[in-house]
Amino acid sequence: MRVKPRASALLLTILAVLILCAATRPDSGPDQISSDLAAQIQRVENGIPPIPISDSAPPLRQSLEQLMRAYKVPGLSVAVIDNFKIAWAKGYGVTEAGSHNPVTIHTLFQAGSISKPVAATGALSLVQRGKLSLDENVNDELKSWQVPDNEFTKDQKVTLRRILSHSAGLTVHGFPGYAVGAPIPTLVQILNGESPANTKPVRVDTMPGTKFIYSGGGVTIEQQLLIDVTGKPFPQFMREAVLGEIGMSDSTYEQPLPPSRASMAATATHSDGMAVPGKWHLYPEMAAAGLWTTASDLARFGIEIALSKQGKANHVLSEAMTREMLKPQIDQVGLGFFLGQYKNPEEFGHNGDDDGFKATLIMFADSGKGVAIMVNSDNGVNVANYLAQSVAKEYGWNYTPEQESAADLLMLIADLKGPQAALARYGELKKAGASSPYEMDENTLVVIGYHFLSSEQSDAAIQAFRLGVQDYPKYWNAYDSLGEAYLKAGQKELAIQNYQKSIELNPQNQNGIDALKKIRDQK
Repeated sequence: MRVKPRASALLLTILAVLILCAATRPDSGPDQISSDLAAQIQRVENGIPPIPISDSAPPLRQSLEQLMRAYKVPGLSVAVIDNFKIAWAKGYGVTEAGSHNPVTIHTLFQAGSISKPVAATGALSLVQRGKLSLDENVNDELKSWQVPDNEFTKDQKVTLRRILSHSAGLTVHGFPGYAVGAPIPTLVQILNGESPANTKPVRVDTMPGTKFIYSGGGVTIEQQLLIDVTGKPFPQFMREAVLGEIGMSDSTYEQPLPPSRASMAATATHSDGMAVPGKWHLYPEMAAAGLWTTASDLARFGIEIALSKQGKANHVLSEAMTREMLKPQIDQVGLGFFLGQYKNPEEFGHNGDDDGFKATLIMFADSGKGVAIMVNSDNGVNVANYLAQSVAKEYGWNYTPEQESAADLLMLIADLKGPQAALARYGELKKAGASSPYEMDENTLVVIGYHFLSSEQSDAAIQAFRLGVQDYPKYWNAYDSLGEAYLKAGQKELAIQNYQKSIELNPQNQNGIDALKKIRDQK
């Protein structure tokens, strides 16, 4: 069974044409860039952290352009923030693989879950005006739908504060979106899990206020709450309350995009470099995943929040409300933002993950430094992480990047140097054990194996999965994955053996049960 790597995975091979667009200061032309700034930009582009291919070979150095090629990333947009201003913004590559349409600073990308802190800003503006309460039962204000009460809500209720901090005990982690042309459910149908919704009902399955559980479903309740309280369509409310006030003129929550904006949008791209059918998915779950924006507009948003914390902007939120937003509510989670997660208490930000799009916003509230990066590829988070480290070094951030997974590194090595180099590196990391700086677990080889399978390298995939079975003999999914690889290679008896072992270890493995039935029916 395929394991979807965390937001930072699925790396692949060689890309199409990359066209580098001119970098600009906000609202300035390329001729206005100083030689010092041009040199700074070049250092960022060439300052990607070296990639440790093996213990015996020197680290491999890649420019941003080379890294994009390795990850099959068609396009990327970045806005670098310094001293509470956009220092520079630049587009790289093309809006769609194989096209000649360059990414510019005005190219639209889907922001994924960065939609959440922007929507939270709208919700907090209503709290500030007395239209909503952070700590009252949301059912008191919901009109179109109600959170079903159960044993978990008997003593503790779902509140806006808990929704915004993912501590309301609500289900449905995220949303896959809807293909262009497919039936689109209403918000109530999504909340109830009714056709044509493609996710389960949003329900309380943990006592509210007791635990962090990331819930896009909860943010969808927030969306319905804002609609019910304001009486306005969500995109209109957000345009009037937040986007317009901050000057995010290239941003909208409209789903689908109107034609005038659609012509400015990048095409979503799978990890194999192929475009998502219909160019992108639609997200009626707008507050959770539906924002279309640019890196520059995301940077403006980060700057607004940072300055508002100091009482120096406050176009939407007061200093007091902004400080509440950036205060830990549970673990290191604020109201819409993740906080200080990389050992710096002034840091706030969020990542975004829609089908074929990745994004990241990192901001430091007190020093006024940060970066917004948007990519039209499922592999985009990996490139964004490397780019953010280069920006951090150039601009002197107090920054500790998230630990990279071994799977991410190994897939990149596979694409640059081949499967055997990746498997050899796996052996070195395994030998290093706890001293290795890379996260490695029972799914590492599963992810690597499927990476090989997706690029039609069946022998390498079988080798990786067999290593997984050897290293984690009690892990059912290692056998399930090996069974799939054997089946793809036409070795049915070996496939049956491994599927049976996976079911023996996990009788609930429906994927294995279905695969065995299909094999036997074909005999």
